[in-house]
Amino acid sequence: MKNPIIELTEKIKEKSRPTRSAYLKRIKNMLDREKGADRLGCANVAHAFASLSSDKRFQIVEEKKPNIAIVTAYNDMLSAHKPYEDYPQFIREVANKNGATVQVAAGVPAMCDGVTQGEPGMELSLFSRDTIAMSTSVGLSHDVFDGSLLLGICDKIVPGLLIGALHFGHMPAVFIPAGPMATGIDNTSKSKVREQYALGNVGRSELLESESKAYHGEGTCTFYGTANSNQMLLEAMGLHVPGAAFIHPRDDSREHITAEAVKLLIRNIKDKNSYALGEMVDERVIINAMSALLATGGSTNHLIHWVAIARAAGIVIDWTDFHELAKHVPLLASVYPNGVADVNEFQNAGGPSFVIRELLENGCMFEDVLSVDGPGMEKYGQKLSFNDGHLIWEDFPKESDDDSIVRTHASPFSQTGGLKLLKGNIGRSVMKTSAIPEDKYILEGPAMIFDSQEELLEAFDNGKLEKDFIAVVRFQGPKANGMPELHKLTPPMSVLQNKGFKVAIVTDGRMSGASGKVPAAIHMSPEAALGGAISKIREGDMIRINAVVGSLNVLVDEDTWHERKIETLSDAKKINNAHGMGRELFGAFRKNVLTAEEGAVTWI
Repeated sequence: MKNPIIELTEKIKEKSRPTRSAYLKRIKNMLDREKGADRLGCANVAHAFASLSSDKRFQIVEEKKPNIAIVTAYNDMLSAHKPYEDYPQFIREVANKNGATVQVAAGVPAMCDGVTQGEPGMELSLFSRDTIAMSTSVGLSHDVFDGSLLLGICDKIVPGLLIGALHFGHMPAVFIPAGPMATGIDNTSKSKVREQYALGNVGRSELLESESKAYHGEGTCTFYGTANSNQMLLEAMGLHVPGAAFIHPRDDSREHITAEAVKLLIRNIKDKNSYALGEMVDERVIINAMSALLATGGSTNHLIHWVAIARAAGIVIDWTDFHELAKHVPLLASVYPNGVADVNEFQNAGGPSFVIRELLENGCMFEDVLSVDGPGMEKYGQKLSFNDGHLIWEDFPKESDDDSIVRTHASPFSQTGGLKLLKGNIGRSVMKTSAIPEDKYILEGPAMIFDSQEELLEAFDNGKLEKDFIAVVRFQGPKANGMPELHKLTPPMSVLQNKGFKVAIVTDGRMSGASGKVPAAIHMSPEAALGGAISKIREGDMIRINAVVGSLNVLVDEDTWHERKIETLSDAKKINNAHGMGRELFGAFRKNVLTAEEGAVTWI
């Protein structure tokens, strides 16, 4: 390992020592207990297994064989989760052949951000992560399980499932992905149609036709957004069958991959003192996930989610840790929105496994960790193939199959990772530098203030944005309105940038994992609703973004800046985010949520 990465890992260990020690102690106490069927009262046990056949009850109670929980995010609203419809029955069949019993412990909610983008429902999106974690915990709280299979893929769903499972970290767990949809219209063409629609050059029917060619079947969307970044990070954490992430849902190998996941979990249950999830997910594994995110220019949402995941395991990380790690992790992948390739092309060029191989060789990932496949990460850096009914892992060729998509550590796209921490008198924010050209890393312009994305879109439609400016979109953080993704800002801002105007975004909100192209300093913390300095910016203030050195400042003299009053949400134009589409049910989340840099968690 590179010494700076070892040093950073030790630093994280030290600051996490109190919380991690307490977490591991709780796991140890749980591991020392008898099996649920022996420990619970007879009425409890009878209720737990009442729906099972007598032979299955005998296996669990008398023969002490493993009882596996399935936590599924299946619904057929999400294209990525539609394939899970038949998984429980198949998993039961595999488990039965291998001496185990299976029960679906919980179905967790799973929303599609693509459906709710720019709509009131998007204000529930971030909070759905903790709702999923809670739902996972409700299912596992029946406390009669020996391990869990977690069926989920998309944006908040994987983080929610993992957070929930880590709160039952005494049990082994394995994630089962389902893969991306087949390639449709290329992402560049899709973006061009969106920009033409923003200009009024094409109508709704043309836009819908384009979008329907892009999103057209089962599987994850094919861009490298939050959902597919989830799969990259789970591979890097060793929580999948090696190489499972980006294989099509109906590929001949899919059932064999799922069967392998079931078999691995059964094996790990029999040696659960070694494979307890909470012990496996240690500081080194968190570093491995962070490295994979940086090396692929993954979704900025994970600077929130993986902070929360680490916290669930008693590990304390923040954006400074990502920033320090990025100095030593090369950028090895170029996948849309950072490039033109989609995830299927990424997979064909080597995919997550090739990147992991390179990170391991370059000392940017820890090899000597425990994965669900066993000790070490070697197989996660090998190519998975399927031949004659068998899964096979083989070494990659030394060079990439397509170095316009994925590269070796000897010739990376950049010597540093694709995400940057920006600090200054406005606060702390992050920028996805892998998605923008280097000539846009430094930008200066006058502020235009917006209190919602709708205000900016209206100004665009009215022709008020035909100039150089930096859009300050505030009151979009977790406390204000649940921190919705501001995905609809990308097409109009891209149009303005294409016209030659120097534009950027500064916001305490999120941008979609699919967003890029326009410089965007996002997740500004503290947020405006917490009195953050972003609410002190006034119309016309000059703002300077410097993603080279990692700075973001309003160019106002220090005394004036210090004396300025902070505008509150009540002083700004009111945004009705407390009612409608179920938002009133999430009032406690908005009240209790921590900052974006603290993972926007609601359960501490």
